[in-house]
Amino acid sequence: MERRLFLQTLTAGSLAGLLPNLACTPAQEQAASGIDRRALVARHHPVVRAVDPFSVLSVGNGRFVFTADITGLQTFPDTYTDIPLATQSEWGWHTFPNPEGYTMADAQTPYDTYGRAVPYADQHFSEAGQWLRQSPHRLSLARLGFDLRRADGTAATASDLHDMEQHLDLWSGLLTSRFRLEEQGMRVQTCVHPARDILAVRIEGDLDAARRAIRLVFPYGAPVHTGDPGVWDAPDLHQTQLIREGATTARWLRTLDADTYVVRAQWAGGTVVEQEHDHGFRLVADAAAPHFDLVLSFAAEESTTPLPSFDDVQTAATNYWEQFWQSGGAVDLSGSTDPRASELERRIVLSQYLTAIQCAGTQPPQETGLTFNSWHGKFHLEMHWWHAVHFALWNRLPLLERSLPWYQEILPMAQETARLQGYEGARWPKMVSPDGRDSPSTIGVFLIWQQPHPIYFAELIYRARPEPAVLETYREVVFETAAFMASYPFWDEAEERYILGPPLIPAQELHPPRTTFNPTFELAYWRFGLETAQQWRERLGLPREESWDHVLDHLSSLPTRDGLYTNAESDPDTFTDIEKRRDHPTLLGAYGFVESPDVDPEIMRRTLQRVMSDWQWEETWGWDYPLVAMTATRLGEPDIAIEALLMETQKNRYHPNGHNYQREGLTIYLPGNGGLLAAVAMMAAGWEGGPDTHAPGFPEGWAVQWEGLQRFL
Repeated sequence: MERRLFLQTLTAGSLAGLLPNLACTPAQEQAASGIDRRALVARHHPVVRAVDPFSVLSVGNGRFVFTADITGLQTFPDTYTDIPLATQSEWGWHTFPNPEGYTMADAQTPYDTYGRAVPYADQHFSEAGQWLRQSPHRLSLARLGFDLRRADGTAATASDLHDMEQHLDLWSGLLTSRFRLEEQGMRVQTCVHPARDILAVRIEGDLDAARRAIRLVFPYGAPVHTGDPGVWDAPDLHQTQLIREGATTARWLRTLDADTYVVRAQWAGGTVVEQEHDHGFRLVADAAAPHFDLVLSFAAEESTTPLPSFDDVQTAATNYWEQFWQSGGAVDLSGSTDPRASELERRIVLSQYLTAIQCAGTQPPQETGLTFNSWHGKFHLEMHWWHAVHFALWNRLPLLERSLPWYQEILPMAQETARLQGYEGARWPKMVSPDGRDSPSTIGVFLIWQQPHPIYFAELIYRARPEPAVLETYREVVFETAAFMASYPFWDEAEERYILGPPLIPAQELHPPRTTFNPTFELAYWRFGLETAQQWRERLGLPREESWDHVLDHLSSLPTRDGLYTNAESDPDTFTDIEKRRDHPTLLGAYGFVESPDVDPEIMRRTLQRVMSDWQWEETWGWDYPLVAMTATRLGEPDIAIEALLMETQKNRYHPNGHNYQREGLTIYLPGNGGLLAAVAMMAAGWEGGPDTHAPGFPEGWAVQWEGLQRFL
């Protein structure tokens, strides 16, 4: 909490200073440079001219996000249901009462693990399992929208608006919305402070104040798996206390069972605050005022820090975003002859903005960021790589580092999980609460591919800053992770090899836990993690750990059949059974996500070609396309890399606002955005040990200018 409060109290200038200045080492420079960054970003400012539920626009700071409809506020939630209009923060959680005292032990089943009974919390659908999955869940802190009225006094609908134009200026972080109701026009400006969880709104226009009042409503927490995180019709389950502090300020004290938070308001000019019901309030500005400014602060605790004005927030946001775009990496594709270049460039620019506001907090993000809830608002640790690794590759390392102390905070819980299951070190959870507790699942508790992630993150930081302080900061997390990874495989004495699983479910989640062993990607990633941890020991002047080397020397080979890599040794039918060619094609990750020395490049090339021609792409996920592009790039197949990134499938669709669509319900998916940025970094800047050529992942017809990128590992 202290670290989070420190971040929230930084000035805009000091937070902007956390972003690195644009710099490349000689090995990472490109011949062409001098990108006009402002022009690059301006080409892709989102502009919306209609009521489009898939074109909602968000403003935020990495830890707090406000998502608006065409009015610049959250006026028409019933129209915008595909991407719900929420206000979310990384600290805003709610827990249902637990009179039964459920714990993870109540949802566990013993699984035979080579003669040992190992507990796994797989009782997803039990009463205990459901409570543990649903609690805590992320809140929508409030809904702020207009109470728009027609001339006859009746409530306006979205269809009553016309002459709409909404513009998100990425360079300043300012959302400007214009519309007309009947014959009168409105202009709304919306922005978020870069270092505090503060929303600022300025309203100007012809519409009489009473016909454009602002409505502020507070919800109860929703047990929804995916969707709107608020329950708006349960007034007796929570409390809202309004405290008027002066002519231009107020605060609301919120209580939901054992959880509390505070919303403070400050406005310019005379305003009447009317309470419409227990949790709904109407703010009516002075009709004579030329504009109405409203600043709302959201916090987990009371604060006496003065609130800034709208102008202060806007200035801070502008300073931050200018620094953001002027630092870090940039990729300009405007000189390309390939007609797909403009769309890829749009996705690159918008993905940088979206991940900066959604995925750069002090905790790993949920898959829908801070827009709306998925999996009850919890974050998936196997997805943290896809959300955040690109920050390091795009030379914005501090945005990755913000979330890494969280692993140290939950280390005792991860160590206890390993101990309970009879392993050494720390076993990291999957579907996670802020305090580090896992969630019961028939799939998640058996996944292991999140285990090497902290080692990968730490290695990225060390490559960028090869300093003793980095080694000391992350050594415990690296070594405890490696200790689990070395103790987890089973030693087959007869075959003199180590085997991963069972029980295990790989990243391609269609495999049964009781019988699955030696998935291709996990074997490759296991080797990367353990070898990197050994390098950390050597850098610290420590001897290599013999038990880790024994695993490295005897880890099972990557499984193949008929000259192709397969999903897992236990399931060799990848290319003979169509049902095995769906979900994530993670077998490619052994030579894309990482570059395993165990891979035969020609076997992987044939495997890549078969995946491209035979995979069930309608059954994939948004990060699968960047994964394929990474493998194609390492193999020297740039045409395939581009084909994968721009494949026309439902799961690879990107909304006008830049969000990656997956399916009904899961209408945005930020691992796709982060994965795209990671892949493009590799395609432009190359990778450690790769060819010293310009933009090796782009084919002929693509003119690629880049600067400020780091090589992929």
